[in-house]
Amino acid sequence: MFIANQNFSRLPESYLFSEVARRIREFKGANPESEVIRMDIGDVSLPLPECVVEAMRRAAAEMGESATFHGYGPEQGYDFLREAVARTDYNDRGIPTISPDDIFISDGAKSDLANLGDIFGTDVRPAVVTPAYPVYIDSNVLAGRGGMPENGLWSGISFLTAGPESGFLPSLPADGVRADVIYLCYPNNPTGTVLPAEELRKWVEYALAHKSLIIYDSAYEAYITTPGIPHSIYEVPGAEKCAIEVRSFSKTAGFTGVRCGYTVVPRSLDFTFADGTKADLNRMWCRRQCTKFNGVGYVVQRAAESLYSPEGRKAISRNVAYYMKNAALLRSTLLGLGAEVVGGVDAPYVWFRPQSDLDSWQLFERLLHRGAISSTPGVGFGKVGDGWLRLTGFNTDALTAEACSRLSGISDIF
Repeated sequence: MFIANQNFSRLPESYLFSEVARRIREFKGANPESEVIRMDIGDVSLPLPECVVEAMRRAAAEMGESATFHGYGPEQGYDFLREAVARTDYNDRGIPTISPDDIFISDGAKSDLANLGDIFGTDVRPAVVTPAYPVYIDSNVLAGRGGMPENGLWSGISFLTAGPESGFLPSLPADGVRADVIYLCYPNNPTGTVLPAEELRKWVEYALAHKSLIIYDSAYEAYITTPGIPHSIYEVPGAEKCAIEVRSFSKTAGFTGVRCGYTVVPRSLDFTFADGTKADLNRMWCRRQCTKFNGVGYVVQRAAESLYSPEGRKAISRNVAYYMKNAALLRSTLLGLGAEVVGGVDAPYVWFRPQSDLDSWQLFERLLHRGAISSTPGVGFGKVGDGWLRLTGFNTDALTAEACSRLSGISDIF
């Protein structure tokens, strides 16, 4: 007899961003004349850089010729892209410990963040800094590591609160709090905060001392502008022995509709199986990918490779500057309206709380119905986010300016 995965029934019925989209559809159905400005989901608005388009054209032409056709590629990714990633993103930035063999090309950060759980033991206890990107929690719940829901939390997960009293920066797990796998995201989604080098060093030292594994989501590292803020966890000595890093080309080069990212699983990671024998996480992840993943298409990987050319680096810099200008406008507008604001400096996300007693979903509805502006309710990232909203700088500059004008006209929450 077939028995369905009971863990699905324990999750909220709707994924956060699906619920946001549903409410927007209902509003537009009732108000067809209103143009809703999407400031919620972190999709991008700039087109693919020309060097990417040209690389895709060349690769597509290759695929049309017998002599240069590519069928199944290596599940880990083609060497030309793995070598470019290791050299440019790590070695040239003073991180010699990362090699092409540590790099695994994927169809995006979200997939890998969820799929990494396949190499965790079933009795591993995840620790999540909250507010948090929902995938960290939901993927562990689906895998049976979440336990049971208890007052908006999960009994099988250690929640490390990073609230407004600490500037949304997390503290290390307290004595007695089990944290076998720790999820860190910096620059942070949703709050836009960053982790200074001395703080990140504490997490690496904790992980090494407690034999914990850190999953470091650095999808937004290209947006860091403050000097001295780490772009990679491997800038901290010893991190290659306790951390996996996940990155994406989506928010830097417009690959949200192309799908490509990568995960770094160092061969020097030092962990064991339950029986005490050595567990080679690099080989385990490789085995997982070979079993469940056929690799990213050749055309897409050539497109990603072009981002490491001089033209590609310039294009990424232009994109980042464009979106950060939008984020700065949102930030200054909200501060001028008297809201409490974080983010928007080293990340494209602006996290804010108006001077209001409304909860996150009430604020969401108020912005939608008063200003035809969509946002992301902070409570969707965890209970500590209730009363906060997230806006993104990823829309066009014209629509971002219009959204700021509309925000200024919503007098009953500011």
